[in-house]
Amino acid sequence: MVVLLATFGWLVFGRYVLNVTPTWVEQLALVLVGYITFLGAAAGVHENSHLGVEMFRDMLGARARAVVMILVDVVLALFGLVMLVAGIDLMRFGWDTLLPMLNVPEGVRTFSEVCCGALVFLFAGTRAVLAVMNFRASTSTTARQGR
Repeated sequence: MVVLLATFGWLVFGRYVLNVTPTWVEQLALVLVGYITFLGAAAGVHENSHLGVEMFRDMLGARARAVVMILVDVVLALFGLVMLVAGIDLMRFGWDTLLPMLNVPEGVRTFSEVCCGALVFLFAGTRAVLAVMNFRASTSTTARQGR
């Protein structure tokens, strides 16, 4: 975010003070916005603050709510895996093409998608596995107490 602000600061300074617009700033800003967006999405999954509809989940009983939360994490993990695989393909496809004005491979832009997919898969997958283990432990404890 700091680099993005400094980049736009240079753009404004160059355009209005020096009267020479740096042409590379827009391309760099697009790359940086992609990284901020994708890494922010992965952080949202890690902090469990991603978009969700809690009303329906809260209407369920405790066991059904636990199952729904596990399913949500499994779906998120699968989405992250698809994003990772598709992002790797897209990054490989664009690696031979250079971004205009920056002269770096196009794959640099799509690497943020690969990172996001890997992190979402890791965060949601780990949470799903831990939730399944906790669910099984609580189910077996409840079954033993009921005997």
